[in-house]
Amino acid sequence: MSLPDKRQLAVALAYRNGDAAPKVVASGRGLIAKAIIERARQNGIYVHESEELVGMLMQVELDQHIPPQLYLAVAELLAWLYRLERGETGPIPGTAPQANPLQSSQVKPR
Repeated sequence: MSLPDKRQLAVALAYRNGDAAPKVVASGRGLIAKAIIERARQNGIYVHESEELVGMLMQVELDQHIPPQLYLAVAELLAWLYRLERGETGPIPGTAPQANPLQSSQVKPR
């Protein structure tokens, strides 16, 4: 019986206007994951912690668009971050507070 790998995982996404979908621009485990997270924080990029989402994004090849199955989860995250950057608080309109997976305790500013 093998134990699950408990090393830290990280995936960085980039989205530009006109792109079909966000792309995976960095991913890694262990020390590479720590470096990705550290660089994001150094550059003022929010770090969202979600084991489930990272696990799914780790399956996407580097420099590839996320698959349609992840559009909703990533769109909710991006919408929430956009609202956070504009100083708005509370859940995303149209979502129930208890159903919103993007709580501020999961996002750590640099």
